[in-house]
This record gives sequence, C-alpha cells and structure tokens, in this order.
Amino acid sequence: MRITPIFDPQESRRPMRVAALMSGSGTNIIRLLEREKELENEPNGSPFRIIFIFSDRSDGVSAGERIALEAGIPYFSYDIRRFYSLKGLKRSHLTPEGLAARKEFDSVASRLIKAFDVDIIALGGYMSYLTLGRCVNVHPADLSILTSDGKRKYVGDHAMADAIANGEASLRASTIWTDAGVDTGPLLMVSNPLKVEVPMPLPDLLKDKLAFRKVIDEHQRRLKTVGDWKILPLTVEMIARGRFSLDENNIVCVDGRPAPKGYRLEE
Repeated sequence: MRITPIFDPQESRRPMRVAALMSGSGTNIIRLLEREKELENEPNGSPFRIIFIFSDRSDGVSAGERIALEAGIPYFSYDIRRFYSLKGLKRSHLTPEGLAARKEFDSVASRLIKAFDVDIIALGGYMSYLTLGRCVNVHPADLSILTSDGKRKYVGDHAMADAIANGEASLRASTIWTDAGVDTGPLLMVSNPLKVEVPMPLPDLLKDKLAFRKVIDEHQRRLKTVGDWKILPLTVEMIARGRFSLDENNIVCVDGRPAPKGYRLEE
C-alpha cells in the first residue's frame, strides 16, 4: 500500500505554512495560534506557522483583523455578501453560474496562498463553500456515524440539531481533509464525547422550537471546549509532523496505519 503524507516535514525541511480562513469570532483560529505559541517554547519550536488570516466578511462582523493584529501576522478580507450583491447572484454553488462565481471569489484567497507559499489551509468557522484544495475543516458532529446506505449521517449546517433530534446520547466534533463535497472529505480526527443533556422528554422538546434552539446553542458552545478547540490545533500539529497520510483510496492513515474512522483522542 502506497501512502502519501499530507505534509512531509523531512522533505520540506521547514515548518508547515498555514493560512487561516474565518468568518466570525475566530475562536478556532485563536486556539490554533495559542497552540503554535505553546509549541514555540519547546526545544524544536512549532512544526507549523500561521502565515496570514483571511476573512470573507468586511462588515465588522469578523474578528479576524483584531486577531491578526494581536498575533502580528497579515490580515486580508474580501466581503462575500458584497461580491454576490454586485453580481446580482444568490450565494449558491449548485448551478454552473453559481460555481463559476464561487471560483472567482476564491481566486483572491488562491493568489494569496500562492504568494505566501502556503502548505495547507485551516478553516476556522469559515462559512463559505470553498473551491480551494488542501484544507482542514472542523465540523460539529461525529462524521464516522453512517446511514444504512453508507453515507455520513450528520452533515451540513444542521448536523448538531439532527443528532440531538435523533436521540444521540453524545456529540463529537470531527476534522476532515476537505474535498469537493459538503463534509465528505477523508476523516482525520474525532473528539472526545460530550453528553447530550435535555431539559424535557425529547418528543416534547422537539415541539418547543425555542427550547430546542436553546439546547442546540448550549451544546454548540460546550462542544467547542471539548471538541473544536482541541482537535483542530492537534490535527494541524499532527499534519505538520507528518503523522497524517492518505493511501491510494483516499483513506486516512495515522503513523502509517489505516484509520478509516479517524484518529480518536481516546487512543
């Protein structure tokens, strides 16, 4: 079996260069920067460097400029809402016209990635469909759970709501190496579980939209602590150390061993 490291530090002979893409508060990117700083204090330093931050919001919603300023790294933004408004298009990639527009928008980030010689892209709450490759994304659900026909069960923007509504006893976050689909790329890592806690019987909760929304929001907040903020920095670090590879069938391997359901923190 031939496996190829996502990033090969022996071949590169330098730290892995990372572009961080975000849309909102950027808490995932903050944790990634904190992990880089922690690793810098170790004898060999950090195996990765965040080179710049890019945001698809220029309307004051994104905290990217502040985060970049505090970290002392370049910051760029290109507002996706204004981009589509000027073109008179809706934000969709489901039509040839929509996909062409999305690629045009992504060309700005693409030029930056080439100019800064970036190795991988870390998506930390980046809310735009992306046509760029070599991206790590974090998702608020366990992507190893499959439907009866072998498809991932909890994908898309409503993954956590779907998991709670289906009676899952616990929730996990996942990181993936993205592909052209939505949450369909090779599964890299799955977090420790967060127990689902509901204030009333599930059938009653599902009838109360306001209460259900509060439950979802609370679990999303708590999952960031035990999930997103732990596995995104660790995933990037492990990629930078050459520990993640892909085989000919795009199956993830960790330290040379197949891990089709992703690396588990319990391991």
